[in-house]
Amino acid sequence: MIAEADVWNRFVSLLPDSEGHEVQVCWDIGEQEAGLDLLVSGLLEHRVAINETVRAEISVIAESWGVRRDVASRLLACPGDGNPSAVELVERPTTTPLPALPELAGFLVVPWIRHASGRLLTRAHTEEPWGDLSLIPEHYAVLASAQGPTLHLFESFSAREALEALTQA
Repeated sequence: MIAEADVWNRFVSLLPDSEGHEVQVCWDIGEQEAGLDLLVSGLLEHRVAINETVRAEISVIAESWGVRRDVASRLLACPGDGNPSAVELVERPTTTPLPALPELAGFLVVPWIRHASGRLLTRAHTEEPWGDLSLIPEHYAVLASAQGPTLHLFESFSAREALEALTQA
């Protein structure tokens, strides 16, 4: 497993030095949520072209720190670098849950990250009484395709492990 600090340092290096330093300070003092907000804002402001793998990794780290929803639209607005990537972020504001899968009965399964092989990383949410998805997914699932079957199932605190399973052959 790649250490989160190494991933964070790679993200910081994408920004101009002064802004990268601010993001690094956030990491150093334990304010990862603020650091992720600064990171995505800086990428967008400076029109830093990022590849789809980096976009997916930022989304996963943001998910782990509880700010994915807060940065999602800005992250999607960051320019891509146009290079091929093994993974891509597929969740958009109009994404709808997948049809019911037996392994995830009772959950609303939202496509999140697609691998070039066709595998799909999803988030399995409960539905709140007012109709929204639960803030925190109950599971992450790696599916063979959008129709399933489920290849790997992870608990709600395992977004990074789920991404690693998606990218492994």
